[in-house]
Amino acid sequence: MSMTITDAAEQVMTSSRGVPLEVAAVIEETPDARSLVFTVPADRRAEFAYTPGQFLTLRIPSERTGSVARCYSLASSPFTDDLLKVTVKRTAAGYASNWLCDNVRTGDLIEVLPPAGVFTPEDFDDDLLLFAGGSGITPVMSILKAALSEGSHEVVLFYANRDESSVIFAGELRELAAAYADRLTVMHWLESVQGVPTVAQLAALSAKLDGHRVFTCGPAPFMGAVRDATARAGIVRNRVHAEVFTSLSGDPFAEVELPDVDAGTGDAASVTVNLDGQEHEFSWPRSATLVDVLLSKGISVPFSCREGECGSCAATLTAGEVDMDNSAVLDDEDIADGIILACQARPRSKNLSVEF
Repeated sequence: MSMTITDAAEQVMTSSRGVPLEVAAVIEETPDARSLVFTVPADRRAEFAYTPGQFLTLRIPSERTGSVARCYSLASSPFTDDLLKVTVKRTAAGYASNWLCDNVRTGDLIEVLPPAGVFTPEDFDDDLLLFAGGSGITPVMSILKAALSEGSHEVVLFYANRDESSVIFAGELRELAAAYADRLTVMHWLESVQGVPTVAQLAALSAKLDGHRVFTCGPAPFMGAVRDATARAGIVRNRVHAEVFTSLSGDPFAEVELPDVDAGTGDAASVTVNLDGQEHEFSWPRSATLVDVLLSKGISVPFSCREGECGSCAATLTAGEVDMDNSAVLDDEDIADGIILACQARPRSKNLSVEF
């Protein structure tokens, strides 16, 4: 007997970190993909303000473990959509994706963490080249809609899928291409017709648009090909942005115990943290992560899994060096650019500076 949405609703009240959101609509995008549209209570809207390309973490009930947590990108735009929408595509062995597609109905409650993630443009003052593979269209769609409504520059979307029936948001993309015919170009690529796109083919497209800023999301082989193609085309690394998700092994909905961080014992570094426009200076014990130190001081810091798996706590190290236990969600170029995971970072230098 599988766990029902009623069981899930009973679990919603067991966590103080999550917020129960009502499902306003369930949209069948393709035979194996559904969008869930959420209503946010009036008193929680500030918490759920988001930027294009961010994601939500959903709590899904499980008979074996009580619940599992999964991150799903927002396909809605904060500038054009009143409600929040995430899109879930079934995966063959994916418990969470299949449960959400099979069980969720309008009116159900799902426990959700506020938006997180750094796969988002700083502004819309650039022409954009967007690469999406399969369900990787979800955050890319959020960015695309925001760029069209808030910017005035060109947007080119290269969207690869297995076949025509797999194209998520096909109708919405047609409507946007017609409404913004002077600015939006949508290029569909079907593996059933054209085969898997090669690095050479992607590089030829990228070379024609080497002045564009690139955002890409999709299966790992696809994003690897995009990375190699943009490099071959001469697009500088800091203009290429990739979104990477891994399945969370921990429980980001679990109650967070306030860390016992004693800056007066042992060796400690000095750190300046810029967060939400405020500057904080304090000692950072070398045995503690930056998230733990911030929490111990009552400073609200963005985080979800605290295990280096979701990227919610990503920040930029502007001075000094850190050690990180788990940084797999970051690639070598991210680390070279100074991106760190605050939930994994411990100080190596004597003086450091970090910006969120």
